[in-house]
Amino acid sequence: MTADYDVPAIRRTHDILRVLASRRTPVKAAELAQACKLPKSTLYLLLDCLEQRRWIERKDGGYLIGIELMSLGFAYLRHDGLQAAFHEAAGEFVTRCNEVVQLAALDGFDVVYIAREDARRPVRLVSDLGMRLPAHACALGKVLLASLDPDALAASVPDPLPRVTDRTLATRDALYQELDKVRQTGLGHDQEELATGLVCYAAYVGVTPTGKRVAVSTSIPTDRLDDAHRRDIMEGIRRVARHVSQRVVAPA
Repeated sequence: MTADYDVPAIRRTHDILRVLASRRTPVKAAELAQACKLPKSTLYLLLDCLEQRRWIERKDGGYLIGIELMSLGFAYLRHDGLQAAFHEAAGEFVTRCNEVVQLAALDGFDVVYIAREDARRPVRLVSDLGMRLPAHACALGKVLLASLDPDALAASVPDPLPRVTDRTLATRDALYQELDKVRQTGLGHDQEELATGLVCYAAYVGVTPTGKRVAVSTSIPTDRLDDAHRRDIMEGIRRVARHVSQRVVAPA
């Protein structure tokens, strides 16, 4: 599909859904009209159509993402058997290390979280399912970017790089140096680059038969990460990646 090809109804629907997906509370029609730059007559026709199909739901005078859209979205995981393979490996990791495990895919320069297995103790998370984060700011993004060929990597990385915390990598040179380390060690790492007080380790899974480029990670508060636990975490997340890769990654 060429970049200038456009179906207005689909584009407008996409804009509406992106606004709703970015909010935790119902969004009123007037706010949607302003955010999507739509006349109210057009907006209400689209909202009625989406509500009939349960892609959106009406709540407290506004609109939310609907249950049918969630059901459709989960097919993304079922196509490759990702969901079953991930939760099997992640469950073993949680039993052994008692830390959260996350699965994410690369979409342009964004990391999109698509599955998670929670630990049996509270942890401050930044990985709501469906959430997007800039790839250079997290361990997951680093291992995914490191898997790209040079041309694809150069085309993906923006300039300048956006800051998330004071520790986030700020230049292309700094990112490329970090990606060289990832390729040497097979492990991505971020030290409070995504969230203050949180350390993450990630390992690359591979590209699935339907083209998803995926990786797994774990996030640990800095105050409980001693040397022994760090070693267990690093080896454990590698095992999770190998397990998922053996079950879902397309043969080279």
